[in-house]
Amino acid sequence: MRDQEPGPGHPERRLSTKEAAERLGVKPETVYAYVSRGQLSSRRAPGGRGSTFDAAEVETLARRNRRDGGAGPGGSGGPGGSAGSGGELAVRTRITLIDKDRYYFRGVDATELATRHSYEEVAEWLWTGRLRPGATFTAPETAVAVARRAVDALPEHTTPTDRLRVAAIAAAAADPLRFDLSEEAVLGTARVLIPTLVAALPPVRLTHRDEGPLAHRLWGRLSGRPADEASLRVLDTALGLLGDHDLAASTLAVRVAASARSHAYAAVSAGLGVIEGPLHGAASGLAHRLLLDVLDHGDAAPVIAEELRAGRRIPGLGHRLYPGEDPRARALFALLDDLPHAAPALAAARDIEATAARHHPLHANVDLALAVLTASSGMPATAGETIFAVARTAGWIAHALEEYGERPLRMRPSGQYVGPRPPQTMP
Repeated sequence: MRDQEPGPGHPERRLSTKEAAERLGVKPETVYAYVSRGQLSSRRAPGGRGSTFDAAEVETLARRNRRDGGAGPGGSGGPGGSAGSGGELAVRTRITLIDKDRYYFRGVDATELATRHSYEEVAEWLWTGRLRPGATFTAPETAVAVARRAVDALPEHTTPTDRLRVAAIAAAAADPLRFDLSEEAVLGTARVLIPTLVAALPPVRLTHRDEGPLAHRLWGRLSGRPADEASLRVLDTALGLLGDHDLAASTLAVRVAASARSHAYAAVSAGLGVIEGPLHGAASGLAHRLLLDVLDHGDAAPVIAEELRAGRRIPGLGHRLYPGEDPRARALFALLDDLPHAAPALAAARDIEATAARHHPLHANVDLALAVLTASSGMPATAGETIFAVARTAGWIAHALEEYGERPLRMRPSGQYVGPRPPQTMP
């Protein structure tokens, strides 16, 4: 039943939320997502219960959606996407599920997968849903040479993410077949791009060898200390745990690029451009510095107090997707417990968590666990960012592959214009 029938004082025909949803072929919550994005206007129903919508406006939107192939709010509808409750962009995916303080890669518990299999094997699972026991990634010498020359030309103060982004662009320029977006071609690109990114980073240990598992090759570019098997296992597991995490900001950027049919190198470059923010890939560096301050003071209390006094949030604590414990942190801390040289940093991390809990109870997240690994292994504060970027490249490729199978350019949100209404006087 309509909330309000047309009458002398109400010339337009009004539809209830249910009727508007049926006319648009969406869920009722999606109707409100259209409203939040300015694509529909609503009016409170008489008595203040529910909303009503102009039937003509709904019909116009329905016609436009049919013309655009079923695009929902933000252009993400149809077979692959829609708007979630509150107008947030939602994209249907088969890659990662986050649910009740656990997360899954293609239905398999991600922490178990990462602790039992190498990073390369986890990456193959993300890409294909099949395990390749003993999978290794090898970079062609020509791509590595081009990427290294480009990276070596950068200023000394360049960040790791800058180096990785330049390496990705250089590797793309060396690949004339980069525009082939078939699944096999993209998988081939992925298997050479990731080791190329690692090989392009300047080594810290001059005696390192560019062979063996990726974690072994990456270690020599992060730490000047020789690596024992237990430490390499922690690094390899960290890479697997960080392989994907649903639609994080960088992953959304990758899917937007893939939606526009950018090649895999460009899609990865889009992701690298996003993770430099302190709220994403660079967060572990802040936790690393906090951990070193606590180790210097021998007590977390004065360090936490200074952070709070400055109005800063405590890095390495809490995660909006995990009300309880971050499962990635839990898995890493369990492995770090077996490293004798990590004991001081582990104690400092637990001190940070316990001290901050007096102000606001938050669990340690994966950034703090990464900081324990990097700080206790003689790595720089930026090492966590490097680990994150290399690891997440696997997930980015998985999402790019998934997006290549969707309707092109569906990631096209509509702007909600709030500027001066035209016509305005010409300046």
